[in-house]
Amino acid sequence: MLLDAAEVAKHNTTSSCWIVIHGKVYDVTPYLEQHPGGAAILVKQSGRDATGEFRKVHSPDVLENLPKGSFKGELDPAALASLAAAAATATTTTTAPISPTPTPTPTPTPTSTSALPPSPSPAASGPPHIAHCVTALDFEAAARQGGVLSHSALSYVSSSANAGLSLRGNLASWSRVVFRPRVLRDVHAVSPRARILGLASPVPFYASAMGQLGRSHPGGELALVRGLARRGVHGLISTVSTAPTEEIADAFRDEQRKLAEADADARKKSQSASFKIDGDEDELPPAAQLHFQLYVHRDRPVTLARIRRAKQAGFRSLWVTVDTPVLGKRTSDRRVQVSEALELGLERAAEHAGFGRRSHAPAGDFQPALAWADLAWIREAWGGGPLVLKGVQCAEDVRLALQHGCQGVVLSNHGGRQAHSAPDALTTLLEIRTYCPEVLGKLDILVDGGLRDGADVLKAICLGATAVGVGRPFFYALATYGSRGIERCIDILSEELVNGMRLLGIASLDEALPERVNASRLLSEMWRPEKSRL
Repeated sequence: MLLDAAEVAKHNTTSSCWIVIHGKVYDVTPYLEQHPGGAAILVKQSGRDATGEFRKVHSPDVLENLPKGSFKGELDPAALASLAAAAATATTTTTAPISPTPTPTPTPTPTSTSALPPSPSPAASGPPHIAHCVTALDFEAAARQGGVLSHSALSYVSSSANAGLSLRGNLASWSRVVFRPRVLRDVHAVSPRARILGLASPVPFYASAMGQLGRSHPGGELALVRGLARRGVHGLISTVSTAPTEEIADAFRDEQRKLAEADADARKKSQSASFKIDGDEDELPPAAQLHFQLYVHRDRPVTLARIRRAKQAGFRSLWVTVDTPVLGKRTSDRRVQVSEALELGLERAAEHAGFGRRSHAPAGDFQPALAWADLAWIREAWGGGPLVLKGVQCAEDVRLALQHGCQGVVLSNHGGRQAHSAPDALTTLLEIRTYCPEVLGKLDILVDGGLRDGADVLKAICLGATAVGVGRPFFYALATYGSRGIERCIDILSEELVNGMRLLGIASLDEALPERVNASRLLSEMWRPEKSRL
């Protein structure tokens, strides 16, 4: 059944709300109160083509979750063009009677002379030239100055749990470990090569899982993996990606194929066109690898389908998120949704948003009953290959992960977005060294949260970590410069890492030992059982 634009445009209220996605018309009126992002965003897009906004947040798969009977028919192609034009010119301003919580920043140490390095110089219009980005922090400044992110998207990426203590702790933890450099060491040839879950990597860091990358850049996850492929860096792909799992894997392989063809041509000319990290001039970097981050859904068949699709798409390992029995209190996100609802006079929806009853993730996406015993059927469904637990926050659970046959753990508090006052990853790593050192070397210990300088990667490696995840800097880099931003961010972190190795006096990561750092400040605040008995 073909519908015309005039008919669709009539349905633009809370009592009759139709939207158009990819040329198909859906009646989402019964879904308004269940929509994870709140009713306001649907009402704003009602009666028009919502494809552009939809693609920023969702994979096409989610349309299958709409109530039965939602599909009304297809839109006449001529009408679709007129609705798309109307959507492009529509304004989407948002009022904010209560100022959102600012992005938490670490408290400067007594010896600090500046909380942050200078921001990139703004261009006349849009973001500054990419050359202005000389640290990972500069990408956030560029994104803000360039206005490339909507208020909602900026709130999403920068938000933290409750009052932001966990995020502040993550950022501050790296400055609480200092190096103990050795001198007169031969550091002419330096190699930062590492292995992540047994797979070669040019550097000991990877791209952390980031949901809804379509809110960052139109290319979303596809642009991310193309940048990763060009630099050989591993990436963790989120369950809540805005592109289908198969398309992400295809884009990744397509980019690797192009690189292989370009390298073959270059070799014929005795010239290498591939990226090389300083210190590895004679070798090409290892191929990048993709891993899959899994949210365990309350409905087991949904989880099994996610695992099956990731396996068939060629992802190398499965990382089960275990720190999300429920969604944390994302304060800034709630404020944005409240403002959006009040703009449209939806007072009831606004009150619900203030209590997180309408968040960007439906409650069914998380399984509060997830337990250690569930790892058995998850492992069986995965059918072989590394299994990693993401979101471990104490030494006891690392020991249990080893006992349950996991190949790795990610020490993480979900970027400071879940539990209030959660431990930072470095402190948990010290806890492991102190109370269950037997796990070191028996499983990969990955850390994630707050890293903004490539040299700081060495601190985690010295303390026993395998690799470090990087999240928000890549989100901002992608938002502002696309795949080129991903490559630039990797190059910056890599250069800082190699330079840091030389200044520390080591030529390979095998020499990154505990005695090369002083972590006494973190150790003084680390949990100790003998001091916890009241």
